[in-house]
Amino acid sequence: MMTKLICSLLISLGLLLGSVLAQGTYPDKPITLIQGFGTGGNSDTIARIIAPGLAKELGQQIIVEAKTGAGGNIASAAVAKSLPDGYTLILLTGGHAVSAAVYSKLTFNPVDDFEWISLVTQFPFAVSVSAESKFKTLADVIAAAKAAPDTISYTSVGIGSTQHLSGELFASMAGVRMTHIPYKGGAGPLQDILGGRVDVMFDSITVTKAQMEAGKLRALGVTSLKPYKLLPGVPPVADTIPGYEVTSWTGLAAPKGTSPEIQKRLHTALLKVLADPEVISKLENTGGLVTPSSSGAQMKQYVSGQIAKWRKVLVSANIPQQ
Repeated sequence: MMTKLICSLLISLGLLLGSVLAQGTYPDKPITLIQGFGTGGNSDTIARIIAPGLAKELGQQIIVEAKTGAGGNIASAAVAKSLPDGYTLILLTGGHAVSAAVYSKLTFNPVDDFEWISLVTQFPFAVSVSAESKFKTLADVIAAAKAAPDTISYTSVGIGSTQHLSGELFASMAGVRMTHIPYKGGAGPLQDILGGRVDVMFDSITVTKAQMEAGKLRALGVTSLKPYKLLPGVPPVADTIPGYEVTSWTGLAAPKGTSPEIQKRLHTALLKVLADPEVISKLENTGGLVTPSSSGAQMKQYVSGQIAKWRKVLVSANIPQQ
């Protein structure tokens, strides 16, 4: 009996020592930062802005990798099933919370299968059209959609994405029917708007701002409840559809089971990156305000609240769960 007890204690001590040593050397190889949308999109851009700073703080290369499709859910599922060793991370977006509300079944738990590190940015979307479009205001879009239901199309970065729900909420609150054209993210929606193949674009300021400044896109509205300082002169959608509001976010997470020590190391490193004036400037150029979380628990609470919010939106807008 005593021998078994001693052996058990030695095994436990060995495991503990191994864990401490592993954490003490973390990271000792490159880290993969996964994001779920196409190259050039908001998620990809933000991942590439924070990656160099994280690499500097952690002393290892950060490899940004895209796993596109299903509104970011392919990436989320892959990371949820990854080893919780701190070498596979994910930059999640507001679409993560939207998917949790939209889909009745996912291959992962959108809250409990992750360790939450910190929010990175929060931001509204822009509603825009080609500069050549006949639509000069949101009221023009609504009038056309009422006159000819299902003939006005709008883009999103995928079924179940925040952009998709932004368009569905817009149509529901305006009392019109519009046609949803989903993409896999990246520059696809922008190219088709500019080419006149789709009518209206619901997307991040990251994707749209440069084209607005170049005079190729016309911003009709911003989805924040009040005017947004990073998109001056653009009226809130709420001025046309009272009460309409959509805000989104990006944030860093790791697979469930990642040790508290590694989580702390990542949180500390990310907060240093997000305090860098150059990083702040680059992130604001994407249209987002830097909003780091004081703890992983705070981020988890925020994401849980976003899921609850979108579930209420589905009910109030009569959008069926998939």
